[in-house]
Parts: sequence; structure tokens; C-alpha cells
Amino acid sequence: MKRIVVKIGSNVLTRKDGTLDITRMSAITDQVATLTKKGLELIVVSSGAVASGRSEINPGKDLDDVSSRQLFSAVGQVKLINRYYDLFRCHGLVCGQVLTTKDSLSRPGQYENQQHCIEVMLSNGVVPIINENDTISLTELMFTDNDELSGTMARMMKADMLLILSNINGLYSGDPTEAGSSLIPLVEVGESGTDLSECISATKSSAGRGGMKTKCGVALQLASEGIPVVIANGKIENVLLDIIDGKSDVPCTRFVKKDKR
Repeated sequence: MKRIVVKIGSNVLTRKDGTLDITRMSAITDQVATLTKKGLELIVVSSGAVASGRSEINPGKDLDDVSSRQLFSAVGQVKLINRYYDLFRCHGLVCGQVLTTKDSLSRPGQYENQQHCIEVMLSNGVVPIINENDTISLTELMFTDNDELSGTMARMMKADMLLILSNINGLYSGDPTEAGSSLIPLVEVGESGTDLSECISATKSSAGRGGMKTKCGVALQLASEGIPVVIANGKIENVLLDIIDGKSDVPCTRFVKKDKR
């Protein structure tokens, strides 16, 4: 395994009041740095810009959803990437920012340009920090959430694995808050697909746009293409290191292509 896309959700990076959880952000950065120094190529898809901006500025008047999202993301992305820069610099590493849109990734020329940019960053030891450009990505031009973006990145960069960090351990057999629901450790995806509708709640996270439905949709699609996906809890200590090391006791859900044999 050489190249891994790590998606970090808003609920992993922010506290309940919307401010950045610097302790958690630092812990994840430490793990990314450790793996990078071992020779792995990590591409980080990070949410948190809108949540960061929301905690930083108090608009003087009521704003509609589009205006508030543009304002908070513009302010919050600066705060977010500067924090990443400082944290990686402590490890002697450099990170770089790539802001993208669903529209630009649908255009062949721009798709190849972004692909080349990330390849150049990786070949020069720079950790790419990817996020959707929420200042211009609006309504139908938006990704469903960064889960979808991370899937696109994993496919575009021919990753060996996509690791989605959320605020729950993975996919459960029912509502995770209800007694009797159990964590599903492995989902094998066959050629005809896998129906997980009975397991997936339509509830979305409080800080981000995503939910388990989108995560599983991305995971099923990538796994069917041969790219394994792991959904895990980003608040668990050393979760990245333990999963990459192959430890069997890490609570998570792994999506893999079913062995034809």
C-alpha cells in the first residue's frame, strides 16, 4: 500500500460550539506526518472551513444560506489551512492547499491539471490538503459533501485506499443509538452491488452536509472498482496508524471487493 486518501469530517475537527478542535486536529496531523515519513503518500480531504468561519465571525445582519456559506467558508478556509500549515511544520513537513469544484473536475482539461498538481505535490513531499471551494460551489454545482469529493480524489489519484474519518465507528446494523444495533466490520461488494438500505440512517451530521448514506454510496462504488474503503471514528486515538498497520481490534467498517473465488 502506497497512496491513501484520508477524508476528515467536520464533526471530527470541530467542537460542539463550532470552534476548531485543535487537540484532535493536531493528533490526526501527527498520524499523517508519521505515515508520510514512513514513505506513504497521503492526500487529505478536509472539511471544517464553514464551521471554522462560523465560529470566527458574527454577521451584522441575517444572511441567506448562500451568502452565509460563502462568507463563513472564505474566512474559515484561511483559518483552517493556516492551522494545518503550522501543525505540519512542527514535523518538518510542508502542506499545500487545493480548492476544487465539482464543475472543474467534470472538465477534462481542468481535471488533468488538478491531477498533475497533486502528483507534483506528492513527488516533492508536500501533503495535499483538498477541500471544495465553497465560495463558488453553490446549489447544483456542489458535491453532495466531502465524502463524494474524497471518492473522486481516490479514483482520480489511483489511491490504494480511501479512509473516511467520521464521529462514529462505522456502519451499524441499525440506528447506532439504539440497543441491539451492532457494528458491521466488513462489507463485501459483489458485481451486482450490495443493498445496505436497512442499515443506513438518512440523518446527516450536525456540522457537515454528509451522512452515512453518502459515505456508504461512495464506499460501495469504490470497492466495486477495487479500491478498499474504511469508515472509522476519527476521535479514536491513533486510528489512522492502527488501521494502516492492519490491527484487527480497531472498530471500523471495511468495504472490499468480493473475491470471485
